[in-house]
Amino acid sequence: MAEPSWPRKIPGALLGCCTAMLGFLYLLIAGTALAAFLLWPRTRPRALAALASGARRVAGLDRVRRFVFCGDRFPEHYKSSDQKVLRYLAIRSYTGLLYTIVVGLLGFGVILAAVLAVRLVQGRLDLQELLTQALLGGVLLFLDVQGIYSLAALDAKLARECFGPSEQEFLRQRIDELATSRAAVVQAVDAERRRIERDLHDGIQQRLVALAMLLGRARRSRGRNPEQVDALLHQAHQESQEVITELREATWRIYPSALDSLGLREALSGVSERCSIPIRMDFEVDRTLPQTVETAAYFVVSECVTNAAKHSGATAISIRLALYGAVLLVRVEDNGTGGADPSGSGLTGLRSRVGALDGLLHIDSPLGGPTTITAELPCA
Repeated sequence: MAEPSWPRKIPGALLGCCTAMLGFLYLLIAGTALAAFLLWPRTRPRALAALASGARRVAGLDRVRRFVFCGDRFPEHYKSSDQKVLRYLAIRSYTGLLYTIVVGLLGFGVILAAVLAVRLVQGRLDLQELLTQALLGGVLLFLDVQGIYSLAALDAKLARECFGPSEQEFLRQRIDELATSRAAVVQAVDAERRRIERDLHDGIQQRLVALAMLLGRARRSRGRNPEQVDALLHQAHQESQEVITELREATWRIYPSALDSLGLREALSGVSERCSIPIRMDFEVDRTLPQTVETAAYFVVSECVTNAAKHSGATAISIRLALYGAVLLVRVEDNGTGGADPSGSGLTGLRSRVGALDGLLHIDSPLGGPTTITAELPCA
């Protein structure tokens, strides 16, 4: 949203004087009515909560005012504490009163300037008085405008502190989030390496050992039992085909080369072809996405489909990818038995991968199903 112009901010500032007066009246009336309950320790928590509940509604008017006239967007999920709301309303009552006085003085100065201009036109004002009045008026105008500017900046700062994280809180939260996501990414990479090693050791390596044993038996039987040699070679050929298939699947789990050559849609089609469960896919993306986003979307879909095929007992899976502005929505739903564990290694790795892109992963898997996993991936 573009920065609003001053002609748009001025009505918001004047309206702020009214909301500040309303807040002052609320604190005066409600505080007086609840004074006895606020002084008694046993009833103080409930009285304070009741006072803060009304203060939150009055402060909500300022939130709307800041959005309409000043273009401020505050996080919807952020909820200020009762103490912060009451503090905001108390300070706003004081600053609003100052704002009203400063605006009143400015209006009074405009009236005096008009009177001075009339006297000047009528010739009833000499040069010395004109210079004196102009000098005093200029100084007072500067102080008045500076006061309005400072109070407007204070109003914006108070709104940020009440309706959303302050700059220090935001930076602190951001640092904590980055430190957590970095540690989670390292853990996810280590877990992925262990899984690759386990797949290679328990799967492909064992098949290669069996293939070598079959070829060794065929070599030892050569010339003595041709029929057995043919059977062993046929079995070895089948084993080699299965090794190739499993090796291809392992490389796809590490990184799908189709993402680079064919794009996200074709890579996800490969996931559907390799899955034994029927998959319905809706792909509503009409532009090229950043490579990191495509990779994350692919692994979200691949991991969800793999989990559904192995553990859920599902008979159908639906996949939907849609672009909403600068956010890619990835939604995978199966009709299985549900009960997916969000703390499992697979879903934990997905959450870390999505979180590394400042995205969100939502898991809804009640017992009895269905399981719905949704990822929101920023594309900016």
